[in-house]
Amino acid sequence: MVARSAGRSPVWLVAVWGATRLLLVLFVLKVLVFPGPDVTSDVSVIYRDWYEVLRTGTFPSDDVTWQYPPAAAFAILSPALLPFLEYATAFFVLACAVDAAVLALLWRAGRGSGRSPRGAWVWVVGVPLLGPTVYARYDLMVTAVAVAALLAAGRHARVAGALAAVGALLKVWPALVLVGMGGRRPWVAAAVGGAGLAGLFAVTMPGAFAFLTFQRERGVEVESLGALVFHVARHFGWEGGVLLNYGSMEFLGPHVDTVSTVSMGLSAAAFGWLLLWRVRAARSPGPRSPRSRSPEPQPPESSESQSPGSPSSRSPSSRSRFAAHTAADAAFVAVLLFTVTSRVISPQYLVWLVGLAAVCRCFRASRMRVPVALVLAASLVTVLEFPLLFADVVASTPLGIALLAVRNGLLVAAALVGARALWRDTVRRGSAGGRPGASGPGISRAPSADSPATAG
Repeated sequence: MVARSAGRSPVWLVAVWGATRLLLVLFVLKVLVFPGPDVTSDVSVIYRDWYEVLRTGTFPSDDVTWQYPPAAAFAILSPALLPFLEYATAFFVLACAVDAAVLALLWRAGRGSGRSPRGAWVWVVGVPLLGPTVYARYDLMVTAVAVAALLAAGRHARVAGALAAVGALLKVWPALVLVGMGGRRPWVAAAVGGAGLAGLFAVTMPGAFAFLTFQRERGVEVESLGALVFHVARHFGWEGGVLLNYGSMEFLGPHVDTVSTVSMGLSAAAFGWLLLWRVRAARSPGPRSPRSRSPEPQPPESSESQSPGSPSSRSPSSRSRFAAHTAADAAFVAVLLFTVTSRVISPQYLVWLVGLAAVCRCFRASRMRVPVALVLAASLVTVLEFPLLFADVVASTPLGIALLAVRNGLLVAAALVGARALWRDTVRRGSAGGRPGASGPGISRAPSADSPATAG
């Protein structure tokens, strides 16, 4: 009883959040020194330089390290909201405030039937596992938008779509949160909102889409899955090396283009699998409550128990085939797949995964328990390889290679286990058809409280 009340009480949650975030703030403000290279220089030097350029109404298109969509300008300019603080300090304060806002969203989402406070706990525990890097990048702000989009999907489809569009223009990947949302409304809202905002940037600020060229010319970053090939090859006479390229440490030399091409091919394959899943899942029967499996007819619900936006008030043809937890699970799996196949796996990418993992665990019906645990383990290993032992990674020492192999192996395992669970939960349940009383893996075990994500 004590453990259960601790899990549901916000007191313990806030206390642990406060203690861990105080440490993060002390680290980024350099009151305490975190071992390894200085992770705050991105904010105090690079972001600050971009800030000065963006204030003039143009993008830093001459800087190859600017590799972000145009809405990233909002994040870089955000410290102007606190003009009484120095730029870097204001950025860290805002990062902490966004962190608190995400916690509030997750706590609220975890209340009620079919929900769980474990999502909030995943966020509280997962973020500090990544060390001070999490406050020294703007990825926390992007993750907040993606989390808000997923949590809005159940009742506010258009808002969810609009938020996904804003997130995509912040850092592309939040577009993937749409993959598990049913109906047309979030997709239309995302398309209209994204096109409108992108057009506004294109017209008003020169260089809005120069980042596309810089991204295309990137190599294989030393922390990526494909980089393990070159880490090992260096011990067998490979003639390439590691250089600072496009703002990150990348391998340059023979066969790098080949590995880069293979990585992009795997990303294309991941996209193909997601498209196949979407088509197959859309054709499968939607999640059914235990009542719907009974062969006996049920009396109609009274009009008082139905609201215009509730699932029970919609016709069967308009009801979403995707449950609320499906939207979160699909987004989590999609980002996992594109992370492990990417030419770059920077430490801040784990922030995205922790945020989506937290949303998944807000739903008791989520099938992502094991993948979430694997991502949390990968987060702990990530802080060891960067910044603590990053010198070993760059030098391809046995220790550095082992850390990368473990971290990337955990992410690959999470992606594969998550993809399998998502497929079984949404596609295979259709094998039981509409047979009353059918049992087995074909039936979705989602509780009735897990309402559809959206409806068209």
